[in-house]
Amino acid sequence: MRAKGWARSFPVSGGIRAGRQWARDHLAALGWPADEPETVDAVLLTVSELLTNAHLHAHSTAEMVMSWDGRCLHVSVADRDPHMPTRREPSPTAPGGRGMALVDALADTWEAHRMPGGKTVTACFFPSGQPDPHPADSTPA
Repeated sequence: MRAKGWARSFPVSGGIRAGRQWARDHLAALGWPADEPETVDAVLLTVSELLTNAHLHAHSTAEMVMSWDGRCLHVSVADRDPHMPTRREPSPTAPGGRGMALVDALADTWEAHRMPGGKTVTACFFPSGQPDPHPADSTPA
């Protein structure tokens, strides 16, 4: 299969809802809603979290790229905040602080890279039937 990819900018105003719909449309073009409904849900929630983080912390337009290479669906969001994301333990009374914990739980892998003028966070999703991206250590004791 040839790789496929899409890119779009999402402004702070209304960008999160538009980003989810844009991602949903491209996942539908890949046939994932019928074949991978749980993965679609995970991707859409991750899109929401990554766009929210970009808008909330960078106060800027978020640039999103989705690409499918036949093995992994990559969802990348770039923003203008140079601070790298961290997973933290949220306070039970705090309204935020759970975004990267959700991304960590939903995506098969994720990573962040600095770039000139900001950073990019990329989450990767393997459809069911793919080899386990996190195989257990099978070294004999």
